[in-house]
Amino acid sequence: MPTSYGLMDHFPSDGLVAGFASGLTKVAVGHGFDTIKTRIQLNPTFRNHGAFHVLNATLKREGFLALYKGVTPPAVGWSLIDSVLLGSLHTYRLFLFHNGMTEDDSSGMGRRLTLLGHSLAGLFAGLTSAPLATPIELLKVRLQLQMQKAVSDRQFKGPIDCAQQLVRSEGVLGLWTGFTGGLLYRANFFYMFLAFEACMRGLSRFHGMPYEPSIGVANLVAGGGASLCFWTLAIPFDRIKNQMMAHPYPLPYSERTSIPRPSVVSIARQIYLDQGLRGFYRGLLPCFIRAFPSNACAFFVYEGLLRMLGAEQTRR
Repeated sequence: MPTSYGLMDHFPSDGLVAGFASGLTKVAVGHGFDTIKTRIQLNPTFRNHGAFHVLNATLKREGFLALYKGVTPPAVGWSLIDSVLLGSLHTYRLFLFHNGMTEDDSSGMGRRLTLLGHSLAGLFAGLTSAPLATPIELLKVRLQLQMQKAVSDRQFKGPIDCAQQLVRSEGVLGLWTGFTGGLLYRANFFYMFLAFEACMRGLSRFHGMPYEPSIGVANLVAGGGASLCFWTLAIPFDRIKNQMMAHPYPLPYSERTSIPRPSVVSIARQIYLDQGLRGFYRGLLPCFIRAFPSNACAFFVYEGLLRMLGAEQTRR
């Protein structure tokens, strides 16, 4: 094993491929729940209502396909985001592994990356993906908040039209509105990948027992459980990020006049004054309902592809 290892010593092609496939899986399973969460958080019509009321109202008024409003940015974007997120995660894991952040595997199968190493890799990967994620999430949020059933009645006819209007009114940098909130939100991947690895190690203790899970089942369980841990800690920052991106909603968006961008502090203060601490946790139920199946499947695909490609080296 080399004594030092640079980030560029391993091109993360395997991680990029596995991450892209994981992103597609997450969109297919979870986008409808994300639409409900966004509307609960930001639409004043649903301020005092829960997830099932919002779901029922959306289906009655706009039909089933309304759940997939704004799906184009994440269908392409989340795949790219997860490709960067999980590709860089793979690179950071290898970098930390080859630079001494290792420990003896309790099963006696060699060295493995420490739990802190998995956590730091998740933190760095989350921050690395933020510049790409911000404009994609911004377009998604603004499209999801449109309540009109007919496309012709909506201000934004689609993601390209939304981006063009935003650039006309606020310039290219307007596409990165909410970036600081996105950084705070994505820093919570520290906890997601800590929880995933801790759960995988816990499940490995059943080795040799009649109810020992297969590696695929372990990935499903650990991925779903890690996502619940992530959202419990990240939802306040997601709420702030989305409010920053939606500003000045529910006031109309101007097509020509630049709108001052709110700060993390001003949005957090506004949420607290309007709704108290509970306001930071609006949308948590649909997050939980969506998070377990979508992330369980995403982790299953990601980890499975890494093993198939022979790329997993940090877990023994």
